Amino acid sequence: MVIVVLVLLGVFSSVTALITGFFLSSESHESGNVALIRIEGAITSAEPSTFEKGLAYSDDIVSQIERADANTEIKAIILAINSPGGAPVASEEIARAVEQSNKTVVAWIRDIGTSGAYWAASSADIIVASPVSVTGSVGVIASYLEFSGLMEMYGVSYQRLVSGSFKDTGSPFRNMTPEEEELYNKQISLMRDHFLGSVAANRGLSLSDANKLADARAYTGAQAKELGLVDVLGGKKEAVEAIKQRLNITDVKIVEYKRRPSFTDLLSLASEVSSYSIGLGIGDSLMKESNGVSVRT
Repeated sequence: MVIVVLVLLGVFSSVTALITGFFLSSESHESGNVALIRIEGAITSAEPSTFEKGLAYSDDIVSQIERADANTEIKAIILAINSPGGAPVASEEIARAVEQSNKTVVAWIRDIGTSGAYWAASSADIIVASPVSVTGSVGVIASYLEFSGLMEMYGVSYQRLVSGSFKDTGSPFRNMTPEEEELYNKQISLMRDHFLGSVAANRGLSLSDANKLADARAYTGAQAKELGLVDVLGGKKEAVEAIKQRLNITDVKIVEYKRRPSFTDLLSLASEVSSYSIGLGIGDSLMKESNGVSVRT
């Protein structure tokens, strides 16, 4: 019992520290003259769960860009990109925020900056990429799974009840009709044309040069520079140097902008910490008692 009480006191201390840290960090002042904003992982507009990793949320990234814009101390923004792209709307939202920014924006493509991630990069004033990074892939992909053959093997049938002939287009339980394939291909082509046109306008490419990108192939950074998709070959050092030259400044202090966790995020994290700590403490107490007189649950 004493051990359990001590565990609960420890949990209370951990939660208190989290809450204190939350309010202190939310009031802290972001100091520096160049904002570093990361676009890492697949781009999506979905609402993030608590401290989820591996995805780039458009709302968060747009918010960070807007915060940097509103900060008079910030003179430029570096977009650190390591993303294969993602949802078209989410990618366009980031690209539009970059385009509308009142700061100098340098896109720094690291390992990969393709498809929607390159769309965002193309809106920047300068694009820096490693010679061996992967970029480009200006195109749209759509796919679906189809289980009708598997269902037939197991004697499972699909009874179709719809109010319109295209209502269940893309259903995995039946073959897609030629009319449905044509509909999807038209939509993909429209999205591709919009994507390609935006990139061409952002990069100042002629129609003939833009059409070279229509096959959606990916390029190395070195190849992309030859095609006019990248301005400078290099990394973070070159991105900083590009800012110095463009703004005619010598002193650059980078401050990283991150997603500000909400109070709901904090409560969720505190709950996770509490559950883990209680389980760990009780388990530890049972293990200790098992080495002594008795074991009980």
